[in-house]
Amino acid sequence: MAKYDPKQILLNHSSIDLSMAAENNENHLLIIEDDQGRKEFSLEQPVYSIGRDRECNIRLMSQFVSRRHATLVRLPREHNSHSYYYRIVDGDAKGKASSNGLMINGRKIPNHDLRNEDEIVFGPQVRAIYYLLKNTQRLGQTDSSEYDITLINPGMTEDLED
Repeated sequence: MAKYDPKQILLNHSSIDLSMAAENNENHLLIIEDDQGRKEFSLEQPVYSIGRDRECNIRLMSQFVSRRHATLVRLPREHNSHSYYYRIVDGDAKGKASSNGLMINGRKIPNHDLRNEDEIVFGPQVRAIYYLLKNTQRLGQTDSSEYDITLINPGMTEDLED
């Protein structure tokens, strides 16, 4: 299996603008299923630690998961400076791999650039689904059927039988 350099994978994560999601109308969502049920996380920060340790940003509740199982890193897309994606990396930010690794879409790999509906398996009955939600409606534009405004002239309400 190929070795990876965590410094290369985590490259420049702190210099990425936090307001990018608002500008491009993208929402990044991670839905976790573990021993305590289902939890949703809206991803907005540049780095997330994932694992069973109390200090992790995204805590997994399972004895089969490493304390620092994975790291999520936000990176800018090459073609659009106002758009970004998340990369998941096995282990902690210092490069220490987890005990069991990551299964992403059925393949055991050390890191992966997440795409909509990717499935990440951390261990038995502990998994996550990543969603990239794009708001296709541009700001300032509304559908004309969204507002049904009927103006009534007060004179129209008088009894017409007079």
